[in-house]
Amino acid sequence: MPDSRERLQKVLAAAGLGSRRQCEELITTGRVEVDRRVVTELGTRVDPDSQQIRVDGVALTRPKLVYYAVNKPAGVLCTNRDPSGRPRVVDLVPERNARLFTVGRLDLHSDGLILVTNDGELANRLTHPRYGVSKTYRVVVAGHPERDVLARLTQGVHLAEGVARAERVTVKSQRKDSTILEMVLREGKNREIRRILARVGHKVERLTRIAVGPVRLASLPSGQWRRLTREEVAALRRQE
Repeated sequence: MPDSRERLQKVLAAAGLGSRRQCEELITTGRVEVDRRVVTELGTRVDPDSQQIRVDGVALTRPKLVYYAVNKPAGVLCTNRDPSGRPRVVDLVPERNARLFTVGRLDLHSDGLILVTNDGELANRLTHPRYGVSKTYRVVVAGHPERDVLARLTQGVHLAEGVARAERVTVKSQRKDSTILEMVLREGKNREIRRILARVGHKVERLTRIAVGPVRLASLPSGQWRRLTREEVAALRRQE
């Protein structure tokens, strides 16, 4: 018979208790019980369907997992908490009882595709640098970048925290005073695209994420959401 047990930290993350690392901390600090016994060893395998798991004395429930694609408008935050009460991406989807995660971030002034889920394990996997999931952006920049400038973007641009580079840069069209680029990145440094383009002398006028891995923004209207298909979720799980 196949072993139906899973690593405890994976079960906790899938239940929406945080990233894998946060769930490991719950275990190592003695806050997790399995069948009324405190478990502190990482790698412990459990069967969540037949064993009772408690965190801080509260029985773990396995919520129905939800997966959304959202077209984030500029001016909407990706954070889950904002003391100022500004609009958040998680407010755009119809879930109110689940602990939701945004997969990756877009800065306040950027728009486009954000994935929202209560599947902490998948959210962690898609954002962890180890897996390098591709993100595709449509970028409107001031001016007309020369070929050598585009080459610098893929070769690497030095930032304070290290070298940042695009995997691919394509010129989609040119206007009188601006250029539309399509850029693919596998990293997630803060405001990375804006910063590397500024370093090569081109200000970003608009930044829109159009794909995360195999999931595309397509014609989803600004501020709207749709549920991911089973095929899209399966494809995201295969990303490495």
